Amino acid sequence: MSEGVTGDRLRAVASRLAAGVAVVTVERRGVAHAATVGSLVSVSLEPPLVLFCVHTDARLRDVLDDADTWAVSVLADDQADVADWLASPGRPAVGQLDRVPHRPAPVSGAAWLDGAAAWLDCRTEAVHPAGDHDVVVGRVLAAREGAAGAGGLVHLRGRLRGVR
Repeated sequence: MSEGVTGDRLRAVASRLAAGVAVVTVERRGVAHAATVGSLVSVSLEPPLVLFCVHTDARLRDVLDDADTWAVSVLADDQADVADWLASPGRPAVGQLDRVPHRPAPVSGAAWLDGAAAWLDCRTEAVHPAGDHDVVVGRVLAAREGAAGAGGLVHLRGRLRGVR
C-alpha cells in the first residue's frame, strides 16, 4: 500500500466503522449464488441506485459477468448465522442456499432471504475496478421493507452485532 499503510493497518482502522450487512444473490443457469457484503450503499434516489463491492476473485464476481440482475437482502438483527454461512470460504457453489429459507425476487428471480429487514431487486448499471475489488452499481427495480420491528445487522470490530 502507499505511504507505508498496510492492508492490515487499513483493515484495523476500517473495522471501527460500523457497516450494514447484506447478502447479494444472483441466479445463473438455475443455480443460486450468494455472498455476504458489508459495503451496500445507497448512491442516488433519482435514479434509484445502490452499490456494493465484491472481491475480484469471488465466485459472485464471475457470475455477475453473465447475469445483469441481482437481489439484495438487508439482514435483520437475528441473521448473523446466515451472514456467517454465506461468507464462509469453501462453502459449496451448488446448494449454498438450501439451508437458508428464501423466495424468488420479483424481477431478477434471485433469492430474497426470508426474515430480512429489507429487500432490493437490481440491474447492473456499471462495474468499476477498484484495487482488489470491483464496485458494482445497480439500478433498483423493486424494493420492499421487512417486518416493522426488524433491526439491522452490522459488522464492527470484526464481529457481527444486531442493532434495533
